[in-house]
Amino acid sequence: MDIRIKRIYEEPARDDGFRLLVDRVWPRGMTKEHAHVDEWNKEFGPSTELRKWFGHLPERYPEFKKRYEKELKTKATDLDKVRALARKQRVTLVYSAHDEAHNQAVVLRGVLLGND
Repeated sequence: MDIRIKRIYEEPARDDGFRLLVDRVWPRGMTKEHAHVDEWNKEFGPSTELRKWFGHLPERYPEFKKRYEKELKTKATDLDKVRALARKQRVTLVYSAHDEAHNQAVVLRGVLLGND
C-alpha cells in the first residue's frame, strides 16, 4: 500500500495521488479550491473531545495515539475502503496540524498500514 501524509498548506502535487483530508474541522484559511482534496472524511478526525484534550502537546501524544487508535477501531469499513484504494494507487492523508510528527495523520497512516 502506498499511503503518504502531507500538510494541507503544502503545495498539492500531481504525485500525491488521491488526496484525503482527515481533519474533523476544515483547515483555517484554506479554500476548497486551493486544498485540492478528492475527499474530506471528517470521521477520520479525532473526536472533538480528544482533539481538545490533546491540544497538540507533544507530551500528550503517546496517550492521544492510544485513545485515537481506539476511536479508529469503530471505523473499520472506512479504513478498509482506504486500504483498498491504496492498493490501487497512492493515497495522501492531508492534515492541517503544525507538528508533522505528532498528529492524527501519523497515527492513521500507522493503523492503515498495520503498524499499530
